[in-house]
Amino acid sequence: MKNHSTSSFSFSSISALAARAGLDWFLLALLGMIGLAYLWPEPGIQEGPFSLSNLANIGVSVIFFFYGLRLSGDKLRAGLSNWKLHFTIHLTTFVVFPLIILAGLQLFGTDENRLLWLGTFYVAALPSTVSSSVVMVSLAGGNIPAAIFNASISSLIGVFITPLWMGLFLSTGSADYDLGSVIGKLALQVIVPVVLGIVLNRWLGAWAERHKKALSNFDKIVILVIVYTSFCESFERRMFQSLTASDLVVLGACMLGLFFLIYALVNLASRLLGFNREDRITALFCGSKKSLVQGSVMVTVLFPDNVVGIVLLPIMMYHALQLIAASILAQSMARQASQFSA
Repeated sequence: MKNHSTSSFSFSSISALAARAGLDWFLLALLGMIGLAYLWPEPGIQEGPFSLSNLANIGVSVIFFFYGLRLSGDKLRAGLSNWKLHFTIHLTTFVVFPLIILAGLQLFGTDENRLLWLGTFYVAALPSTVSSSVVMVSLAGGNIPAAIFNASISSLIGVFITPLWMGLFLSTGSADYDLGSVIGKLALQVIVPVVLGIVLNRWLGAWAERHKKALSNFDKIVILVIVYTSFCESFERRMFQSLTASDLVVLGACMLGLFFLIYALVNLASRLLGFNREDRITALFCGSKKSLVQGSVMVTVLFPDNVVGIVLLPIMMYHALQLIAASILAQSMARQASQFSA
């Protein structure tokens, strides 16, 4: 009995410590999918109507349909009035982020690192994430309706803005890149399901809210399948042979540095604009985060299959590091708020 209780205590302590650090089963599963793709790539590169990649594409449309179900007309109307907050978040997400990475282009000037820089620029051009932004804003005591509005609208804006940014580089390197076709595919896969979900919110919105945890897990499973199939293709074509452990460490440090640089800039802008505490928290977490869901969706449309895995690497690193950093920051803000109210 003593050994059992000690083991149980140790497991719960480790789980609690991992949770405080922002580490959950999903981050560990992402690493597991990469390992599985390396050891067993065959299922991920098979083609056909019922292939894993096709099933993942269907799953993506279902994800955004559920996002639409949870985005009621009331939430949209409530978010429209705070234009300074919206402008700050979307200017940061779609302009400041990419310009910072453009400024660092010379650091990745060699041909070997060209794809890594392109993947980093892809991170910068992506929209804000929806679910984790709202969760962090809620935990820190921010403006939740504004977070829901901005994170959701960011996903829709990204369907148009992200391909425009990427077209600056892909149009010269890929004869198959067609901006109109890319936006059309993304609109069909993202915007149409979201609009359909919003239309059906009146009847199914309450059901979606009751099952939001299960729907969140569905999101993560679809992302895991996309990551697995993407890395299967890249491992099969030996795309990672030129990368060393030091390259990965430097890339991770750059992603973490990018997060804190944007966080500091948004914090400064929020203070200069006179945001209250709730709006400042919302700007910080919605403006500094990037969407792995959107990144996983768009990467298969924007890039050829043989480079998808390596292009996904920066957004996967940024996703993991932003969750850890944002979790620590949000919990610190929550403790400050509780001490102030006490």
